[in-house]
Amino acid sequence: MVGGDAAMVIALADSLFFDMDLNAARSRVLLFLALSFAPFLFVAPLIGPMIDRMPGGRRFVISGVALSRTVLLVLMAQSIDSLALFPLVFASLVLQKTYIVSKSALVPSTVRSTTELIEANSKLGLISGLTGAVAVIPAAVLLATFGAGATMIYSALLFAAALVSTTKLPGDVVAAEGPDTEESEQLHSAPLQAGALAMTVLRASVGFTLFHLVFWLRSLDDGTAWMAAAVVVGSLATMVGNLVAPALRNWLHEERMLIVCLGIGAVAGIGAAILGGPMAAVLLMGALSFAAAIGRLSFESIVQRDAPGANHGRAFAVFETRFQLAWALAAFVAVAIQVPGAMGFLIVGIACVGTLVHLLIGFGRLREAAGSSPSTAESGGSSTRRRRGRATGRAPRSRSASERRRSR
Repeated sequence: MVGGDAAMVIALADSLFFDMDLNAARSRVLLFLALSFAPFLFVAPLIGPMIDRMPGGRRFVISGVALSRTVLLVLMAQSIDSLALFPLVFASLVLQKTYIVSKSALVPSTVRSTTELIEANSKLGLISGLTGAVAVIPAAVLLATFGAGATMIYSALLFAAALVSTTKLPGDVVAAEGPDTEESEQLHSAPLQAGALAMTVLRASVGFTLFHLVFWLRSLDDGTAWMAAAVVVGSLATMVGNLVAPALRNWLHEERMLIVCLGIGAVAGIGAAILGGPMAAVLLMGALSFAAAIGRLSFESIVQRDAPGANHGRAFAVFETRFQLAWALAAFVAVAIQVPGAMGFLIVGIACVGTLVHLLIGFGRLREAAGSSPSTAESGGSSTRRRRGRATGRAPRSRSASERRRSR
């Protein structure tokens, strides 16, 4: 899926999607962002629980996404110079977000414990970053040699391969029953909600920056090359973030990791605004992708720590839906407002600074209320900071490498 996404982005760089007049492109992108994500905003809370109660519901959704995106890419290859390309692109974006939400719900059913869940998500993040960077290379070669149509077909083949892989996904029921009182209370704890806010801002910053660069770089020489560089650097930074996040968690509390991530976004945004230029834009994309990757694993750890009685598949799907909508709304803002490159970078930096200050004040109040050490207060004053819940879902036959080492 990630490889297909990366190839699609490269193909779009040489299509009508970027060749159209800037003002006309903005209006069309705004229209289709609104039309594509408005249904997702209202329907997702209703469809999600129904799918979670179906045996193999999330697997069915992921298979449907893979099949639909294969068909859409073939149609996009035939519509490179047609206005029909726009609705096809944004239908693909909606399906991309649908897959991410479904994946978040499905992963807990593939592991034996919450410890393995962190390891599995870290490995998935590493695979995603590496695959995105690698898939760009043949996509760029095909684009330069045969054009955007051939690159779209290459992307379609990657999604077809994903469709074949979906047959091996587990067919478990994610959540047979609705959340009880205990689960609702745990998911609304102060540290967990603070972590959700931090992740919402980080994900929104990535969406805003991506679409800001899409339009701003078009006005520069070699804008396509700079955009490709931003995509590659973002993918590599995501991979590195997922690689170092488990190690950082051994040294820092989860809340402090989120604070560090917001600090990275703040420094990168303000620094890029001061430096200016496309290189600063590429570095900002990398910094935000790195921070979002670390922040995601930190937030998942908070959910497992503070909501051990919750159904993690359902919980992750709910939060991931919120994060994806934040990404979409921020992208809408980036397209709607017409600001210079440095001003867009400054907006990202200020958003991260504001959220950082808000969290620091909130954690300070938690420490005062708990009357304990910072580490205890940051976990909401809970005496069960390291209590781990068991992941829901049927245990698979195979186990991760770390679990086998612990058994020995």
